Amino acid sequence: MPSSAPLFAATLSNLDDQAVALGRYKGKPLVVNFWARWCGPCRAEIPELIKFRAAHKGKIEVLGIGIEDKAEPAREFARAYEMDYPVFIAREQGIPLMKALGNTKGGLPFTVFIDGNGQVVQIKLGLLKKSDLDAAAVQLLKN
Repeated sequence: MPSSAPLFAATLSNLDDQAVALGRYKGKPLVVNFWARWCGPCRAEIPELIKFRAAHKGKIEVLGIGIEDKAEPAREFARAYEMDYPVFIAREQGIPLMKALGNTKGGLPFTVFIDGNGQVVQIKLGLLKKSDLDAAAVQLLKN
């Protein structure tokens, strides 16, 4: 499995265009989902991510990283899809960050599951299903 270090070293913009160091999420089990507005499967899996976060509130955090250049269209998209989890804009860091986390093709959607010790326990390229999330939760909550 790839290292989570590139993720925790990154500083990305939130939807208000403010810089956020992702290191602040270290030590929490995470589901890190890379998406883009033009990606159909990305749109399809957002409701599952919202439900998953609600089901594991306080135990597992979901982070959305948009392969986007501008905060405003991403903010409108996040509002339209009711994304209630932290969402960031990757700008030029998106593809290199995905590749560093094991997505050699740079395809979307791409999800990285990181346990509370900062270990990548699973990666998934393509559409997430509820069963994928439920299986990952078992791994994320083991420690």
